[in-house]
Amino acid sequence: MINIEFDLENGLGAEKKVGDDDVNQFDTGDEYQNLVRYISNYREGRRKSVASISPDDDAVKKPWWKFWAKKGTAPGMDPNTFEVPDDWLYTELKQGLNSNELENRRKRAGWNELATEKENMFLKFLSYFTGPILYVMELAVVLAAGLQDWIDFGVIIAILLLNAGVGWYQEKQAADVVASLKGDIALRATVVRDGTEQEVKARELVPGDIVVVEEGQVVPADTRLICAYDNPEAFEEYKQLMAEEEGEEPREKKDTEDEEEEDTHHGVSLVACDQSAITGESLAVDKYMGDTTYYTTGCKRGKAFGIVTANARASFVGRTASLVQGAKDQGHFKAIMNSIGTALLVVVVLWILIAWIGGFFHNLNIATPMHSSNNLLHYVLILLIVGVPVGLPVVTTTTLAVGAAYLAKEKAIVQKLTAIESLAGVDVLCSDKTGTLTANQLSIREPFVSEDVDVNWMMAVAALASSHNIKSLDPIDKVTILTLKRYPKAREILEQGWKTEKYTPFDPVSKRITAVCVCDGVRYTCAKGAPKAILNLSNCSEETAAMFRSKASEFARRGFRSLGVAVQKNDEPWDLLGMLSMFDPPREDTAQTIAEAQFLGLQVKMLTGDAIAIAKETCKMLALGTKVYNSDRLIHGGLSGTTQHDLVERADGFAEVFPEHKYQVVEMLQQRGHLTAMTGDGVNDAPSLKKSDCGIAVEGASEAAQAAADIVFLAPGLSTIVSAIKIARQIFQRMKAYIQYRIALCFHLEIYLVSSMVIINETVRTDLIVFLALFADLATIAVAYDNAHFEARPVEWQLPKIWIISVMLGVLLALATWIMRGAMFLPSGGFIQNFGNVQEVLFLEISLTENWLIFVTRGGQTYPSFQLVGAIFGVDVLSTLFCVFGWLSGDSYQTTPPTPERFINNNGRTSIVTVVVVWCYSIAVTIVIAIVYYLMNRIAWLDNLGRKKRSRQDTSMENIIAHLSRVAVEHERDDVKGTSRFHLASKATEAEMDE
Repeated sequence: MINIEFDLENGLGAEKKVGDDDVNQFDTGDEYQNLVRYISNYREGRRKSVASISPDDDAVKKPWWKFWAKKGTAPGMDPNTFEVPDDWLYTELKQGLNSNELENRRKRAGWNELATEKENMFLKFLSYFTGPILYVMELAVVLAAGLQDWIDFGVIIAILLLNAGVGWYQEKQAADVVASLKGDIALRATVVRDGTEQEVKARELVPGDIVVVEEGQVVPADTRLICAYDNPEAFEEYKQLMAEEEGEEPREKKDTEDEEEEDTHHGVSLVACDQSAITGESLAVDKYMGDTTYYTTGCKRGKAFGIVTANARASFVGRTASLVQGAKDQGHFKAIMNSIGTALLVVVVLWILIAWIGGFFHNLNIATPMHSSNNLLHYVLILLIVGVPVGLPVVTTTTLAVGAAYLAKEKAIVQKLTAIESLAGVDVLCSDKTGTLTANQLSIREPFVSEDVDVNWMMAVAALASSHNIKSLDPIDKVTILTLKRYPKAREILEQGWKTEKYTPFDPVSKRITAVCVCDGVRYTCAKGAPKAILNLSNCSEETAAMFRSKASEFARRGFRSLGVAVQKNDEPWDLLGMLSMFDPPREDTAQTIAEAQFLGLQVKMLTGDAIAIAKETCKMLALGTKVYNSDRLIHGGLSGTTQHDLVERADGFAEVFPEHKYQVVEMLQQRGHLTAMTGDGVNDAPSLKKSDCGIAVEGASEAAQAAADIVFLAPGLSTIVSAIKIARQIFQRMKAYIQYRIALCFHLEIYLVSSMVIINETVRTDLIVFLALFADLATIAVAYDNAHFEARPVEWQLPKIWIISVMLGVLLALATWIMRGAMFLPSGGFIQNFGNVQEVLFLEISLTENWLIFVTRGGQTYPSFQLVGAIFGVDVLSTLFCVFGWLSGDSYQTTPPTPERFINNNGRTSIVTVVVVWCYSIAVTIVIAIVYYLMNRIAWLDNLGRKKRSRQDTSMENIIAHLSRVAVEHERDDVKGTSRFHLASKATEAEMDE
């Protein structure tokens, strides 16, 4: 007995076991009584969120000291190597598994999900110490220990721990926010347990579970089909079939496709599954009794019982995924970070070489004196610390993670962090109409009824020619059925003892739904579909046909979707009953959102399955443009090569679109250099979502579409997508600002320190250098939370521009530091008033100008966040205290030329007046740098340097590929001579193939 209690307001099935006296209000055992109850009791509402995934409570506990051990496996029960015993697959259909058996099976087989192992938090923390940049800093730790420079040793370790700790914590917090919403898209399954049907999370399934595979849902595990849902008596036939197969010898593998087609199937097709993601087949594959339906494939037709034969990891998809588990795709972002890190390492090696050459001329020793910074190994240590941005990988990664949390708050779940970068760079958004551009609130207006036809009879036939699976109704079927609330007599007709003998869902060839129903011994074939397809069924008069076509055109001009309705009684001619007019109004904010998207450099293309007249009318309402074409022009319009690509690029939308058209549109736009986002909600949309640069599963999308998408939206409308693009661009801006800032800091100190080492035989003490590095990281921890602006065009990594600007900023900072240092050679002391120390004054000037540089690179379009201002102000106060009290100023030594004696005093203290002068000077330097930065960004060629051409065309290549697509290989056999040959020929057209 069905035990799913439906919350009519929220549309959610809640798990509940029922007895004989507690019958579900929709499951009375009769299809049409259920349907009438659904019509009477339905109330509009939103679906509630599914609870988030619960932790693995059944995992075997590990000793506290075995922190490296994985949790969740007992000795001899490793789910990765587990094979399902044959006796587990003999579950009774009506009874299902016993609840007491579940725990034992789950311990041995594991949870039904691909990523079952929890991430080891300790190993995650250790991962923040890996990578080329961090290895260099760890080398600096060893070097500091070898030089017995224990202050530097401790501070460098503190820097490493700080970056790892902050990065680990921020990423964990952001991941928790995203995980809390991921429960909303958790895969669910209907399972028979303890004699009742229950709805559970798919991850809770175990081998041997009896599950229901039905239209519109994702197959929750590798499942062997048993029998049709409405024919449980066939279970005995299934057991006999299994017994026969066990007695047979294993069949040899088929070598040819023709031999595979000769495989016999048992009985009729139970379901049809979309296996395109696995096999590449574009058409749904029929599945029969004893066949396997594969995990994560989408069921497109039918409803049947099946038995789980393997959990996710042992499934066909799971075994394939395990082959590439070690090859983690880090994406374009990781490649950019690696290229920047590698370049900085090469640069720092060159600076070390120059410093050593200068040191040889100044007769410096390798490692002595031990407590002085003026020796060659200390030069290496100093330049490794300043030239390697230890915080670069951590800050950029955590900025992405925190950005994912920001997107989660906007009801956008990021499936992988690299999708944020793709979303920020998108310049074409291919959007579906229903639910995204429109309100997804279909309503049936006054229908057109043929002469001498009762409107109640027409509405009843339309309801008969609809899916009656009230758990997953198609929007059109749903509104058709619920419209019967306005037609009580039509509901009375449905209560007259109807029985559905055969139901054929909509398919793109016939363009109609057909249902064979019986009432009082009379067989009725009911049809509902595209007006043209329904009109072709009937043999009505030309006058009636002309009126029918005229009415369909009128509805289309008004933006209404039309559905023809016809019925055939026994073997009599078809009777054309009339036409339903459906209207889905545009969202109130869609037109404004499209204008905003165009301001952001985003081209919105509408892809809809509606007729072209409806599509054009919708585009007019939304001010989207009226260059809308029928999708047939893409394939059968005689266009090819460059002409075909031009059509796709310039079009505002396409009508009568099917999934293969979406895929083709995305492919052509990508070939022209566009970064393309594609929205989708159905099982058929999965290939195009995977193909696009950023696949977007819209609110209410099927589980298959969600699995294929990069980002899943839990809120409806185009405005949520445009908001997410803005947030993604803000995240990108934070990373870009930090990278420019960090590269400039490296070049600042490398240029100044190496030049001072070579020219005046002086450097800033190592103890102070490590604190400069520490303060730089402390100041920018809050970058991930800064108030960033978003660019009014698609963003991308312009590495040449980033390097030029960063190096220029570094040069200006080094020049400013040299001006301050050079002034101290004057007898008056230059910037030093009363008394001061050269090392401490340089330390303060470098610290202030470097910290404030982040305010320059972040841009002036938004005010900085209080977190960023607070962090930088705190570091500035610490730097000032260092200068005033002379902390770590070290012993005095003379430079070449000599520095006035009173400015290299041993106590290291600096007067307050000098500190104020340094602050004022640093403010002036920052203002000058900000002006230069602004002017550089205003230079047109520099602003566009490194940007890829989005609308590029290779006419020759596009035409060559188009011609090659028409070429086929033909095989000819000469029976007389006994010879055969292969040759190239033109591929047959679709019309020729039909003949």
